[in-house]
Amino acid sequence: MAAWIDTHCHLDAPEFSVDAAAVRERARAGGVVHCVVPAVEVANFDAVRALAHAEGDSYALGIHPMCTGRAGGDDIDRLDAALAAHRDDPRLVAVGEIGLDYFVPGLDSARQELFYREQLALAHKHGLPVILHVRRSADQLLKQLRRHDLAGIAHAFNGSAQQAGEFVKLGFRLGFGGTVTFERAQQVRRLACDLPLHALVLETDSPDIPPHWVYRTAQERADGQPQGRNEPGELPRIAQELAALRGISTGELAQATRANAIAALPRLAALL
Repeated sequence: MAAWIDTHCHLDAPEFSVDAAAVRERARAGGVVHCVVPAVEVANFDAVRALAHAEGDSYALGIHPMCTGRAGGDDIDRLDAALAAHRDDPRLVAVGEIGLDYFVPGLDSARQELFYREQLALAHKHGLPVILHVRRSADQLLKQLRRHDLAGIAHAFNGSAQQAGEFVKLGFRLGFGGTVTFERAQQVRRLACDLPLHALVLETDSPDIPPHWVYRTAQERADGQPQGRNEPGELPRIAQELAALRGISTGELAQATRANAIAALPRLAALL
């Protein structure tokens, strides 16, 4: 059985509140040997750390751009303190999930950008890579990254081929998940096929971004079907579809994406 790394899943999300351990065990039984659980705000720092230690996984600490509106004025200082307090925890592998979101209406762009810049500075200070949220914001993210000697993962990447190339030049790996299973997602599928294999890592973003066999359309939801919950256990099947798109074996994809995940998040090496 191939061994997979889910480089981005939110096992602390409310959707997993009653069965997170069972969800993780299903994933493990399917070959998902490791999950990276990123925080989204100060309030869930303890939760992601506890989950990572309980399940033998890893975690990242950061403030998500969509959470910056409710973040406190001292939350950057609290993140700094948490990174310092857990600097010797081998399961702390990155600063994340951080970044910019210019897609969701109503978010304060200037506040997002302030938190992004401050968190890049903290990543540099603490010697950690970053896990980036990239949604209609690739150019602005790149502009700030060029001012820091940082690498990591551009999660759920859906920018252009040129933008992807710029991230790769900076040493980033790009995360691909359930979106590649949709035939209509032509740009993402093309990127997942055309990028060099060393640039790819796999993720689910559970409970979000479900693959096509989990997704429910608006009409299906209106007819009473609940939206399917994505889980890290879906990763092997997502990977099979990506391997088929690229014309390689699942074993080759598993080996490459494992090496890529370690290159992006070096502390993983000692955990795997």
